[in-house]
Amino acid sequence: MLSKTTELTARLPVNKPITVRACFLGERLNLRDLSEPAVTLGPLTVPAGTAGMAVLFRYGAAVLFNLNEAEQKNFLKGLRQRVENPLRRMETEDAQLNVVGKQPEGVTPEGIGIADLAQARLQIVATALARSVALAHYENTMASAFDLIEPLARRLENPRGGGRRLRELLRQIGGTLLVLHKMTGRVEIQDKPDLLWDHPEVERLYLHLENEYELRERNTVLERKLALIHQTAETAANLMQNRSMLRVEWYIVILIVIEVFLYSYEIWFKH
Repeated sequence: MLSKTTELTARLPVNKPITVRACFLGERLNLRDLSEPAVTLGPLTVPAGTAGMAVLFRYGAAVLFNLNEAEQKNFLKGLRQRVENPLRRMETEDAQLNVVGKQPEGVTPEGIGIADLAQARLQIVATALARSVALAHYENTMASAFDLIEPLARRLENPRGGGRRLRELLRQIGGTLLVLHKMTGRVEIQDKPDLLWDHPEVERLYLHLENEYELRERNTVLERKLALIHQTAETAANLMQNRSMLRVEWYIVILIVIEVFLYSYEIWFKH
């Protein structure tokens, strides 16, 4: 009798290219009670469609193998209730998988080449694509945050700038920082996938994919941009606080002047 692992990989065609689509669905994917206890280590892998499979990640990504458009829609529709804070428009990334036998594994003009359809290889491909599509979403979110920096800087240049609009910009930037900090921490781009500890034979494949999709480099750029946005927001908040303190000091000075004036007025009329 075939094991469940073999049953899953047996669903995929060996002699023709396999379509792969990575989807970033939302802030988090609840995988509790989704299937029977896992028979392999690594990300949760389940059957999908008539002859395909899906690899699911708690940080909100799903990678679909060998599903047509209708099957993809049906499968993702079934996941919808498990997605926390779903995106209005999910991020996707497509690839094509080819079994190359003894030829070198990695990315070629024809797609991603793998030695065989061992589940560990499919899971490591899914991990690389899931991280790449998550980074794509973070990059778009970061671009939106940078769009807020310019109007924020212009308002800070104006001595009278501030008020409700400035506080709203800071609130939006703060929300973006919170989401990015939370989500990038879950994906753990820089960390070695746990699967490699038990399947060192697929480490070379992962390194090829990590290099091809520039996972580390993109994550480093994101971290630098995140630090810049955080520093800008912190500077703006400090300036707003200083301005508020300055206004309070002026109010105190004005009150003292009024009190002195009233006291002088009272003394003058008594004499």
